[in-house]
Amino acid sequence: MSRRPLVRECPPTTWYFRQPRYLRYMSREITSIFVGAYCVLLVVGLQRLSAGPAAWEGFLLALQSADSIVFHLLALAAALYHAATWFNATQKAMPLQIGEDFVPGNVISGAHYVAWAALSVVVLYLAGVF
Repeated sequence: MSRRPLVRECPPTTWYFRQPRYLRYMSREITSIFVGAYCVLLVVGLQRLSAGPAAWEGFLLALQSADSIVFHLLALAAALYHAATWFNATQKAMPLQIGEDFVPGNVISGAHYVAWAALSVVVLYLAGVF
């Protein structure tokens, strides 16, 4: 047994400012907070809906406030960034092999973008936009 215990140096809390890719990584992780907060908002909306018409009307009125609109815009931007960075990472995270050859990475990412666009059109159609 060594007489000198192992003492690890603690990295500073600003380690992600060292390289741009670390900053991009942390930015992506922070967008998860907005996505999670929006999920909580949806659960609160369901709870208000089950509480009755008065509670639902109050919830809808609260959604029309300026703070709510700003939050929704921030959550939308965070969700778009989160999704786009994931789609771009899928070619490395989920390489697809058919026979002896690997499918090109841009095809994998492109398929995700196409599926995203198609599902968005379906959701907009069901919401009555078209």
